[in-house]
Amino acid sequence: MVPIWALLLFSQLALYTPVSSKKVCGRPIADGIDDLILKRVYEIGEEVTLTCALGYLPSTTTPRRITCTSTGDWTQSDLTCSPKMCPIPKQLQPTAMGRTEAPLNSVLNYSCDDGYVMLGANESRCLHDSTWSNPPPLCKAVNCPLPKPPVDGRIVHNKPVIGTNVIYGQSWTYECNPPKAPSYERGSCMADGRASEPPTCREVSCSIPTGIPNGFITFAVIRQHGYKEKVKYACNEHYVLDGQAEMECQNTGNWSSKPVCRAPCKVGIKRGRIFYNAKKLWIGDLKPNRVLHGEHVVFYCLNRDDRCGYPVASTCNDGNLPIPECFEEPGKLDYTLRAKSLPSEIEMCAVSPPASPTSSARPA
Repeated sequence: MVPIWALLLFSQLALYTPVSSKKVCGRPIADGIDDLILKRVYEIGEEVTLTCALGYLPSTTTPRRITCTSTGDWTQSDLTCSPKMCPIPKQLQPTAMGRTEAPLNSVLNYSCDDGYVMLGANESRCLHDSTWSNPPPLCKAVNCPLPKPPVDGRIVHNKPVIGTNVIYGQSWTYECNPPKAPSYERGSCMADGRASEPPTCREVSCSIPTGIPNGFITFAVIRQHGYKEKVKYACNEHYVLDGQAEMECQNTGNWSSKPVCRAPCKVGIKRGRIFYNAKKLWIGDLKPNRVLHGEHVVFYCLNRDDRCGYPVASTCNDGNLPIPECFEEPGKLDYTLRAKSLPSEIEMCAVSPPASPTSSARPA
């Protein structure tokens, strides 16, 4: 027989066995909602007034209350909280891809280019009051000590130097006492705060200068030349000088580039009219038939669909004047008896047709 006290204990436990669990609501969560004053758990029927956290703007000024329902869900609220915005500093807007504002808690990271040091904070955060935690820093150029002149030489600065330093990017020229030349001519203050080391001064000579095709040396002594000595060139009649007229002996012992004499062109048509040197000319009236290098000649082409003429320009390039692909040289009969029907003489087109995709000119 089971003891009576055991039966009584069993019946007591049965009375406290749960039959169903009571539902509750968790803390309401939404972007920008102030959750610092909210509890973790709410009973059914409890109400909560939602407000926006610091730094967020409410969609309505009317307080929004929500209620914990028997299903463990909150009633709906139409309150939305939008983050406040901070104006992007004007000096950064060109790199902000059209944006002029940044939302709350955005971070700006600053850096300076090589050769510059930062004065100020390298980071700034958008705060709840629409201001930035730090102003944009300044980037100050690195300082270098004054450069040393070469032995047997001196330094010529591009601009006056004040004090005992020069700043990043500032440059200068090294010169040596004649007839010596510096192993390199330019120096500068570098990004790491060092000034260029001085060059070595040594004697340099360039070879005897030679002439150029279709041109000549205007003044030179036929001998080797020293550093910085110059030779001057000119072109034969009707040739155009392309490049510097003077050639200089460089610190490497080589001459600078020689100029080139570019040849004139002949307008390679027998019949037709052109526009050249601000005049409209029949080709027979172009005497002599010569166009200088770099000069432009306009030919006239026919738009067959609209029965109108249009101009096409060509440029003389060292003896070659391409004829536009669209130009059709008239026959002798049309040229002499029906000249008024040529493309150069009829009404000009309002719009010139596009150039050919393959070629716009043919060799003269």
